[in-house]
Amino acid sequence: MKATIVTIGDEILIGQIVDTNSGYIAKALDKIGVQTHEMISISDDKKHIIDTFVSLQDKVDLVIITGGLGPTKDDITKHTFCEYFEDVFIRNQQVEDHIVALFVKLNFNPTQVNKDQALLPSKAQVLMNNYGTAAGMWMQKGKTVFVSMPGVPYEMKGIVNEQLIPKIVKEYKRPYIIHKTILTYGQGESMVAERIEDWENNLPAFIKLAYLPSPGRVRLRLTARGVNKEILEKSIQQNVHSLTKLIGDIIVGFDEDETIELVVGRLLTQQGKTISTAESCTGGKIAQMLTSVSGASHYFRGSVVSYATDTKVTVLGVSQTTIEEYSVVSAEVAKEMAIGIQKIMKTDYAIATTGNAGPSKEEGKSEIGTVFIALATPKNIFVEEFNFGQPREKVIDRTANKAMELLQKEILKNVQ
Repeated sequence: MKATIVTIGDEILIGQIVDTNSGYIAKALDKIGVQTHEMISISDDKKHIIDTFVSLQDKVDLVIITGGLGPTKDDITKHTFCEYFEDVFIRNQQVEDHIVALFVKLNFNPTQVNKDQALLPSKAQVLMNNYGTAAGMWMQKGKTVFVSMPGVPYEMKGIVNEQLIPKIVKEYKRPYIIHKTILTYGQGESMVAERIEDWENNLPAFIKLAYLPSPGRVRLRLTARGVNKEILEKSIQQNVHSLTKLIGDIIVGFDEDETIELVVGRLLTQQGKTISTAESCTGGKIAQMLTSVSGASHYFRGSVVSYATDTKVTVLGVSQTTIEEYSVVSAEVAKEMAIGIQKIMKTDYAIATTGNAGPSKEEGKSEIGTVFIALATPKNIFVEEFNFGQPREKVIDRTANKAMELLQKEILKNVQ
């Protein structure tokens, strides 16, 4: 079963906003065995919308549209729907009552323009929007069902979860699609591919492997499709087990939404340990990663972003002599930064970073991309040097990811 997701809005095409709706919808569809065939963004133009509908007609099972359902004149999706399906508007009393109730709750009186959002094509099956005034619409023409929803993300998500997905499950018989994601750290895509080449070549035909690389990490996503859920799950489990034997040293998680910061947070919580950071070149990136996890206050004590040299001295206690002798980008300074923040925050672990992320190399300074990461543990402290190249954003991301990788491995050494 195939679907196409269409987002309508000039604001997307000019880069004013980023389309997050398509990704959310695709993920929801995938969980129920519906394959997203393509994603399209088009302008707020009637001809463009109709031409898109015509091009998709009978090519896919579902066309899911977001955007253009508001009360203003530039919201033309509903009118275009009516024209494409050769339909007329009728007033839906349930939708109007809902609109009035929303306004009353906010102590406002709805205008006629607001109430007219209850005018919907007579052939449409209504998908109630419990979080806004623009109802969703489900209409079929030929072999294709067209679904229209508002573009406001929280309204769209409500309709998808409460109305659309249950209706698709009820209306269609779908194949099973099972994903398993393996999160690896510390080795690049080509190196990982080389290590698992024989394993990959022996995967059954119904299981596909995708490499999803990003700085410092590679996700391996196994996707199994078929009609027998039990066989798919068993085969995925067996192949993941075999993969773990090959690259278990770089695997940190096994879940689609698993991140290394989540893994680290879980380990720290289980052990009752704490962490702090002293960051220079990463500018707080590591602290942001750690605090992105719900409940991080149980183990993350705080951070000092010591971007300026004098902050390293006055706040973290780095020796001016050390800086003058070895330079601010050095293993010695990174070590003293980690010791300083560990003492200030009274934590079990402490991470420190100092480096030259670019874009320029000052005279007598370290090469662009040079980074030192220090990790203080309850027992000792060590520093590692890296060169992450360019550009600046890559250096920062790879430094933060490498620091989390080093932390995760060190915590695991202390697991009883």
